[in-house]
Amino acid sequence: MKPTLHIHKGLNVFSKLSLFVFINIIGVLVNTHHLYAQAEFSFEDFKNLVLKNHPTVKQAELYPRDADTEIMQAKGQFDPKISSNFDRKALSGTDYYNRWENALKIPVWTGTDIKLGYENKSGKKLLPEESPELLVAGITVPIGQGMIIDARRTTLKQAQLAKTMAEAEKLKLVNKTILSASKAYWEWWFSFQQLTFLREGYELANQRYIATQERARIGEQAGIDSVEAKITLQDRQIALEQANVEWQNTRLALSNFLWDSNETPLELPENALPPKVLFRKFDEITLQHLITQAKVQHPEIVKLDVKIKQLGLEEKLRKELLKPQLNFNFNFITKSLNSSYNDTPISFDNHKMGVEFVLPIFLRKERGKLQQVRIKQISTGFELNLAKREIVNDVYASYNEVKNLERQLTLQQQATQNQELLLKAEQRKFEIGESTLFLINARESKFIDMKIKVESLRGKYEKAIANLAYMAGLSELN
Repeated sequence: MKPTLHIHKGLNVFSKLSLFVFINIIGVLVNTHHLYAQAEFSFEDFKNLVLKNHPTVKQAELYPRDADTEIMQAKGQFDPKISSNFDRKALSGTDYYNRWENALKIPVWTGTDIKLGYENKSGKKLLPEESPELLVAGITVPIGQGMIIDARRTTLKQAQLAKTMAEAEKLKLVNKTILSASKAYWEWWFSFQQLTFLREGYELANQRYIATQERARIGEQAGIDSVEAKITLQDRQIALEQANVEWQNTRLALSNFLWDSNETPLELPENALPPKVLFRKFDEITLQHLITQAKVQHPEIVKLDVKIKQLGLEEKLRKELLKPQLNFNFNFITKSLNSSYNDTPISFDNHKMGVEFVLPIFLRKERGKLQQVRIKQISTGFELNLAKREIVNDVYASYNEVKNLERQLTLQQQATQNQELLLKAEQRKFEIGESTLFLINARESKFIDMKIKVESLRGKYEKAIANLAYMAGLSELN
């Protein structure tokens, strides 16, 4: 049996306590169902649970962590490296040489490499220029290619930008989860409202049937009227049974989004009921704010913007690779720090230096890569412009849907109030003998249907608001 989520009556827990305190005080996990009389489960409470514990939200939180690992890997290219190499040769009893070379290489952000080394060599066949013991301290500086930017700096900067992209991907997945959860919640909310009105209608029909049957038994009313009342009762009972099934199914659908902190699925208890909802309205100022925000902060816009910046870094690197490789290295050397030579152990007179020059004649590989990056930049620019236009239009379309439902809801509420007046008038006429049971039932059924329509529009309105927030790249509208 799944653990059951328990909610105390009238306590807006998430606005007063953290989810952790709520779970520990009330006790979310139990082995059996424990029902309370009635407990409100607001959308805010539900959303906080989803944001706290839903597996998809937790999965989304892994994206930035994965981006951090990419940054760590890119920084690894600047890690100092220790190397040691031992080489020995012996032939026919002769010890030709033993060469032991050690080095510490320290990459610097500017593309320069610093090197510290120690060499120890022995044997009868060493080269004349080889010293038995040598200390080296040197530097390698790129004068041409790699001086302004190089591959390792580019990789790190791109990885740092990818962190922003990962945050956008996380937000996109969270927003999508909240949208799905919102739709499930408002379906559950409407199914309860529908069930409530149909239950009230059934009770009224049942009372009217009992009264009509009794009056027909004592001869105060025609027997056919009890048949009319029975048909109405049966018709409403069928609708009530169907509404009850929908209520149970939407409750199960809502439970799909309920999890505890230990990743254990929770089951929404039957005593959890949705609260009354205040009618919110939005104006053009809100719309313009959403559009402005979406153009900058929408996850898709952020991702494409980061991609363009990454391609900019790639272009800069590819342009740098068109330059010839010209590396200069200079190394101070000394036979030993305890050298007994007349000269100082470390001096410009004791050095090794060199220059390396490499230049492909046609540069076809480098030029081709540069053109390819620029094509990607143009393509991504088109994609960004298209995305901005589509997002703005999606926000407009979603806002139009919200305003349309707002108008429909207002009209439906007015029509429902008028229908209630008709029903009351029909009841007064029935009391003085100028109406029939059929007309009373018809007016009442119409009134119930119209009240259900109001709640249906209210649920659609809330779902449209959730969709508007999603189209704007948000999880909710304030």
